[in-house]
Amino acid sequence: MRALAAAGVVMMATCALFAVPARAAVADEGMEKLFTFKDPKITESSGLAVSPMHQGIYYTHNDSAASPTFYAVDGKGRTRATFQVRGAQARDWEAMAATKDPVTGQATLWFADIGDNLNGAWPDVSIYRVVEPQTLKDATLPATRYRFRYADGGRNAEGIMINPRTGRLYVVSKEFAGSVYAAPKKLRTDRTNVLRKVAVAPLMATDAAYAPDGSSYVVRTYFSATIYSPSGKMITRVSMPELRQAESIAYTADGKSLLTGSEGAKSPVYRVTIPAAARPATTPSPASAAPQTPAQDAGTASRAAVDTDTTGLTIKDILIWVAAAATAVGTITFIARRTR
Repeated sequence: MRALAAAGVVMMATCALFAVPARAAVADEGMEKLFTFKDPKITESSGLAVSPMHQGIYYTHNDSAASPTFYAVDGKGRTRATFQVRGAQARDWEAMAATKDPVTGQATLWFADIGDNLNGAWPDVSIYRVVEPQTLKDATLPATRYRFRYADGGRNAEGIMINPRTGRLYVVSKEFAGSVYAAPKKLRTDRTNVLRKVAVAPLMATDAAYAPDGSSYVVRTYFSATIYSPSGKMITRVSMPELRQAESIAYTADGKSLLTGSEGAKSPVYRVTIPAAARPATTPSPASAAPQTPAQDAGTASRAAVDTDTTGLTIKDILIWVAAAATAVGTITFIARRTR
């Protein structure tokens, strides 16, 4: 038991090393601090989304060991309203998404209780759907709960995204060899929904988001962000600002920039311009655009991994990861031998 406890400490230390950000390849080009969270209750901002209904409003929530609570924040970082989610638990909320239903147009918020630091300790995970409040006033909102399990076994995850063209939900795992998992087209509340791998994802993904028009999606890591086409093919990598612990990513409403945030008290949110080549030539409405989804089977995902650079890392980043992993394995082995 002592060996296991010590190993856990080492692994947490290794994860902390991953949290040290790499220097942006193009220093501060196209980057600006949008705001800083001013609310002292926002200490571990882990999810970030742009309101579909209220212009200039952003939503966030705290990480694990928090209540099922989220915050509406304005462009100056001031909390405009605090919402409790009725019928929800907050075991380890790691991500959120905001969408408009492609059929009804109803604005919806999604909260993902998908963190699992033991990679399979929980038999299932939950994602909650909440209708976006029409007024920015403190309130308790009802939630619909969907339970999920992975077809290939439990794992840790910190990213969710909704394809605005189809309304389909995806989970992105946080692993050394991450994956994008697709939920069923129709979610069920009376049974556990199965998540199936459909594409590869970068190493240690901390969040993900779909573009407002459904033309691309982005996956954030501790080091950078990578934009993909809906088929799962990499389009480009985007340099990110230096943050204490990069946890969140979202597209701006016009799809021309990315928003990224960090954990910590009074943490900042940055806006990063997407390279012109990675933006759609036009901005069709999600309802009128042709449906597309990430690669539909593991075979296609494997081919994408061969054809494109999907790691989201530079050579320097990979060397840092290899050194950290080697140190962790060596230390765990030493501790195990000493405590047998």
